[in-house]
Amino acid sequence: MIFEPFPAYRPSYFHVKFATAPWERQACAALRRQVFCTEQGIFEGDDRDTIDGHAIPICALSTLGGETDAVVGTVRIHEVAKRPGEWWGSRLAVSKAFRGTAALGAGLIQVAVSSAHARGCTRFLAHVQERNVALFQALHWESLDALDLHGRPHHLMQADLAAYPPMRDPETGLVTLRKAA
Repeated sequence: MIFEPFPAYRPSYFHVKFATAPWERQACAALRRQVFCTEQGIFEGDDRDTIDGHAIPICALSTLGGETDAVVGTVRIHEVAKRPGEWWGSRLAVSKAFRGTAALGAGLIQVAVSSAHARGCTRFLAHVQERNVALFQALHWESLDALDLHGRPHHLMQADLAAYPPMRDPETGLVTLRKAA
């Protein structure tokens, strides 16, 4: 008897929320290292910096049998101490196996901006790698400037806060559905 190979399991939805459990925070850090250090070679060894001391990590969790099982995406947000109301998002990363799943990037961006908006954000900015600019533009972001960071082309981008209503409970977050291919 010959068995046909099974297609890889792909969750039908993802849970995007603040990383509150220790395992979620550790998995976010590991995913960032994988993407920014190992895959892209932007940082050597670790990508942590002083912002991590006060940033809020956000995770996208895959699901298996209705339960969350792994961090497959992450981003961090923080308010600039000397500029109240100005928030930044950074270190957006998605696991290689889940890239191309638009719901992940969009969900991470939604929770990032909407949760900051609920905390008094009046301006939300990010340095976005050039290859991701179109995604951000489709999600109501504007490019303010093109620049080079870490030897790679980036854009300074700003979110249109009108497109991101305040999210009062980001610890619970939201569920995003994966669109069928």
